Amino acid sequence: MSHIHIPDGVLPFWLWASGWIVALALVALAARVSRRADIRRKVPLLGVVAALMLVAMSSEIVPLAYHMNLTVIAGVLLGPWLAIIAAFIVDFILAMVGHGGVTVVGVNTVIISVEMILGWAVFRGLVGLLGRRRVRWSAGIATVLALATTTTLLVGVVALAGGGPATGRETGTLDPGTLRFGNPFSQGVYSINLLRGESARAPGPSQYLSVGRFAVVVYTLGSIGWVIEALVTSAILGYVARVRPNLVFAGAVAEARHEVLPGHHSEGRP
Repeated sequence: MSHIHIPDGVLPFWLWASGWIVALALVALAARVSRRADIRRKVPLLGVVAALMLVAMSSEIVPLAYHMNLTVIAGVLLGPWLAIIAAFIVDFILAMVGHGGVTVVGVNTVIISVEMILGWAVFRGLVGLLGRRRVRWSAGIATVLALATTTTLLVGVVALAGGGPATGRETGTLDPGTLRFGNPFSQGVYSINLLRGESARAPGPSQYLSVGRFAVVVYTLGSIGWVIEALVTSAILGYVARVRPNLVFAGAVAEARHEVLPGHHSEGRP
């Protein structure tokens, strides 16, 4: 995860308000640019990708207290402008179902948008450098770099918030005091909150971390999650590039002329 899941009233007003202003400006700009381009055929794709992101961000890898983002996949398939719109839609819906407060939607939209755009840009550059046959490597590297960058951005937001309650978070089986992983099933499933409601997850005093230790916890858990997400992203984009290359390359790294990939036929030809 590379964005903030905290309730309303935690971040200072100036921070979350600034996030909303920047997010709305980005969405307005993206909508304006999108209207000028012929992207109507991508609207259904926008809905499908946003839905997949919602499912991924709502499913936690329990021992790590980490969830998939699928943001690099979304950025590659949608392009930078539609990615911004998708980020806002996903973060707003997640806030409506209690996955973080409404006030942090703006900050989260900015962070996720940066992740999508950076992933798309790095993927585009790597495919241009390594070639289309290395699409899996390009996708994996782009995912790790994008997630590492936005995780750093997340830590910066927490530091700007002044720490305190903003640093309280679930750490799964990682003990934030010793930075050691425990057996998630040593005391039964119930002990790690798999079957408890959100009210039972209210952070106690031991869960409030300094910004420095928060950063250590986030990078420790995050680095494992980056590798997992990179493998998933590379597998998915590699498959899509093989069966529907236009979805991966069109508008991102496609040449002006329509190139016929090995083993594929150009559109309109038998």
